[in-house]
Amino acid sequence: MKAQLSPPDSHHLLAAAGWLELGNPQEALLELNRIAPALTDNFFVLEMAWALHATQNNWVEALPIALRLVELHPDESTSWLHYAYALRRAPEGSVEKAWQALFPAAEKFPDESTIPFNLACYACQLGEFDNARMWLQKAMKTGGAKEIRGRALQDEDLRKLWPEIQGW
Repeated sequence: MKAQLSPPDSHHLLAAAGWLELGNPQEALLELNRIAPALTDNFFVLEMAWALHATQNNWVEALPIALRLVELHPDESTSWLHYAYALRRAPEGSVEKAWQALFPAAEKFPDESTIPFNLACYACQLGEFDNARMWLQKAMKTGGAKEIRGRALQDEDLRKLWPEIQGW
């Protein structure tokens, strides 16, 4: 369950988000560190901590936060997406590991188009083009064909399928 924060912790979270949006991760981290220690496993606090590290491409720090999100908040699709995203980029990660981490979420969140879209990207990067097409078609059914097609034609992970996607 996503429990809302109360002041002053909610103010610190909003300030962290503002600093991050302004491109100042140091100040964002200071604000996050002002949140009560008992709230470090709150969904919104974990998401902000993940975003803070992800914007700096600090996947070593982002990965355990994403894993914590999946462990504590498995009913949130973003937990799974953050975990797979970080797992792909962390030194000990890979596209294959990201695929394996995200795959269970496809059944858990059938109406979430980003999950099949990312699975299509991972499949394409793994050279599994039929699988990539199938996942991309699923994403188009849930997320709107025009929107997903546009995203696909912008995503470098799907570059090898671009000529085909253009005809869809």
